[in-house]
Parts: sequence; structure tokens; C-alpha cells
Amino acid sequence: MKVFKSLTVPGLAAILGLIATPAFSAPTQYPLTLDNCGAKVTVTKVPVRAIGLGQNSAEIMLLLGLEDKMAGTAFWPSKVLPELAEANAKVKLLSVEFPTFESILAQNPDFVAAALPSLIGPTSKVAKREDFDKVGVPSYISPSTCISTEKVKDQYGSRDRLWNMDLLYQEIDELSQIFDVADRGQALIADFKKREAALRANASGDGKQLSYVFWFSSQSPSADAYLGGKNAASGFIADLLGGRNAISADAEWPTLGWESIIAANPDVIVVANLDRNRWELDKPEAKIKFLNSDPAVSQMPAVKNKAIVIMDGQAMNPTIRTIYGAEQVAEQLKALGLTK
Repeated sequence: MKVFKSLTVPGLAAILGLIATPAFSAPTQYPLTLDNCGAKVTVTKVPVRAIGLGQNSAEIMLLLGLEDKMAGTAFWPSKVLPELAEANAKVKLLSVEFPTFESILAQNPDFVAAALPSLIGPTSKVAKREDFDKVGVPSYISPSTCISTEKVKDQYGSRDRLWNMDLLYQEIDELSQIFDVADRGQALIADFKKREAALRANASGDGKQLSYVFWFSSQSPSADAYLGGKNAASGFIADLLGGRNAISADAEWPTLGWESIIAANPDVIVVANLDRNRWELDKPEAKIKFLNSDPAVSQMPAVKNKAIVIMDGQAMNPTIRTIYGAEQVAEQLKALGLTK
């Protein structure tokens, strides 16, 4: 079963072509000040020793051709996109997990882009935003992950509306402004918009709305499962493909026992493929083995109908990978005969 789909060749060619040609957008005027997740971020010049703190931030910068302006990356749930491997190899890897604040400062950074508040937010295991302010390093957090923690008392929070790609497009646009590569940013956004439109246009038109459960991982077979929430990127993928998320929780990452998942009775189970290997059930084959061997879970209609598909786990986060993940699911649904 195919589990990964890379950036379309025409899309990548367009982006690389723009990188090699003169810019047509107006150059960034510094100092540049942006409103970012409730804070003002001011950049006085093009960063030349940037840190991509989190996979999404790092991959956006690499897609923008900024590897020569990156001093390091950290926190990678999955391997880098294949077409970015060569560029990524030029950038120092601090850690595939949470780095220390000291290891970041040791790179003498002049800008930090973070994919998650847990990396530089109020309860971060790494550092708080004000810690970077104190050392004069501007910090930027993905707008997609700046969500309320009032209703759900965990670091991931909850959403009151469905995430969509507009927040990702804002992030790409703002990072391209920060690095004075606006044309590259617009080319990347155009490619994603084209792919998003194609997926929506190809969604099943036979009136059947498939319901999905997106299983990220579990610490063990007996533990609650980490699932994609109703309004998270997983919910967006379900909606993009003409379906719905069978999980109704507003939490970004609800944890549910298998009795509750069985009760949700999804038509399709999407299992994440993670490269981090933190837990055995990070592996898709371990998830599928459990689904087919557990006495209760194996009786779910989706399991008995073999309506199980594999998706890059990072696509369950609101990131550039989300479109890639939707493409993976769409391709496998068609192969299974669940869509046309």
C-alpha cells in the first residue's frame, strides 16, 4: 500500500523555477512587524541563522529554499519530505525530539520559527517566548496552532471551528515576507491551492458521506488512543474528501478508549505512519495488527470491511503535510473501491 505522495512535479518545478529567477513582488521593507498569536514580532533584517523548531516550520523554510539561512532544526515526528532531503542535509539537526533552550542558543540564532506552542509557548518544555525576547531573538509560532486551552486543559487546546488551509497560507506568506522571498511563498501557496481544489472536486459525488477515525498513536494496546479531533486537521481532511470526522470532540487531540471508538462506528480508519518510534504503536503495521487481532475491535465494520488506510502522521497536524495526507487517503480509498 502506498503511504506517501510527494509534492507534484509541476508544483515543485514552479517553485524551484521562481527561486532561480528574479523576484517580481516588492521587496520586504524592514523593520517588518507582524501580529503573531497575540504578540508583536519585529524582524529588522533577513534572518541568516534561523531555527526551524518543529517539522512544519522547518519544511516550510526548506520549501522556500532557505536552507542556507538555517542554523538548525528540531522536533521531527516524521522524516523530511523526500524532495527536501538534500537541502535538509545541509542544516544541523539539533534533535528529533524536544531540544534544550541551551542547544538552540548555542547555534547563535537570529530568528526562531516554531510549529507548536509546546515548543515556545507558556507551558513549553523548551523555552517561553519571553526567553527568546530576553536574548533579542524574534520568535514566530504557526498561526494554525495558536488555539484556546480554556475548554480543554491540555497544551494542545481545542477549536470551535474547523481548521482550514487559510491559516497555513498565512504562515507561508508571513515567513516568505520575513525572509524577503515573497514570490517563492506565493508560488508555494498557488501549488497547495491547486491541489486542495483538485481534492475537493474529486470528492465522492454519489451522496455517501464517509465517516473517519484518525488514529495517531497509543502508548500501548490497552491505553487510550490519541485521535484527530473534530475541528483539527483530521476533520479538515475528512471534509475535503466529502466526509466527516466520526469523533465529535472539540479537543485538538482527544484521547478515547476503544469502547468509545467502537461506538463511533467509522466507515474508515486512518492510521498514522510515524518515524519517531517513541511507542510501538507509532508504526502503522502495529496498529493494523491490533485492529485485526483485538477480539472487540476486530468486529468493527470498518475493520471487517478492510477499510483501513495509512497516512503520514504529520499530516494529522495542521501543516503543509495535511494536503499530502489527504492525497494519500484519497488514493487508497479509490483503490479500495470506497470512492470513484
